[in-house]
Amino acid sequence: MKKVIIVGAGPAGISAALYLQRSGRFETTVIHSGASALEKAEKIENYYGFAEPITGKQLCENGIAGAERLGVSFIREEVVSLEYDMEMRPVVHTDKGSYGADAVILATGSARRSIPLPSVHEFEGKGVSYCAVCDAFFYRGRDVCVIGSGEYALHEARTLAAVAKSVTILTNGKEMSAAVPEGIAVDTRRLAGITGNDTVSGVDFAEGGSLSVSGVFMAVGVAGSAELARKVGAETENGKIKVNDKMQTTLPGLYAAGDCTGGVLQIYKAVYEGASAAMSLIKDSESLKNL
Repeated sequence: MKKVIIVGAGPAGISAALYLQRSGRFETTVIHSGASALEKAEKIENYYGFAEPITGKQLCENGIAGAERLGVSFIREEVVSLEYDMEMRPVVHTDKGSYGADAVILATGSARRSIPLPSVHEFEGKGVSYCAVCDAFFYRGRDVCVIGSGEYALHEARTLAAVAKSVTILTNGKEMSAAVPEGIAVDTRRLAGITGNDTVSGVDFAEGGSLSVSGVFMAVGVAGSAELARKVGAETENGKIKVNDKMQTTLPGLYAAGDCTGGVLQIYKAVYEGASAAMSLIKDSESLKNL
């Protein structure tokens, strides 16, 4: 039986899981790190089938319970990266392990991946990056920093540490939620801005002082679907994953659904795209060699 990993346990991910599991063709696993954006919704009263308002938390719990009843497996871990093995099969890496699959559906919603610092957007592509795997090569032997405070930030820092002269994680006033190995510095001071002329030359701290760096890598929160897709080479645009009408990305065996593909950020749209991705994958399994 083929293996499918769904990253994200929101409406898109759970909808895909239900269709895949009911097909009887796949061993379906959902990997998620916990609360989704939907769980923060106080009331939902414009969704078909509910005579009375329902909380986002309850709707999420109902969806997961339904998938578990059908035999879908759930893994509570934070996904930090995605890659392909030598046979072009996707491998999902989390903060605790790695999981191979025949196909992956990205459904982690729309990530909030930056922070409101002066000049962030001005220096994008000129020293500000959102992908260590993509851009580490350009910072060989140079001082860089990673903005973030969790497993995602640590993963980016480790990637950069292999080539950079020095790597500092800047938590912007937060405490690190992950154990940091020797060789990577941590600075918890709050940030005031990014400085430079044509390219980044440093970051300033709110209480005074600065840090000289040539590169600033954003890794705030957890890795969203667009970040994971971009790191592995799938095409993205304006922070959203590009998919066709079958919810296929530009890479084999990689699909995306929900807020991460853009458009109307509503539950019904996420559920539809999750189901569409699953049905496309079911059809593709009959013809694609890698499935």
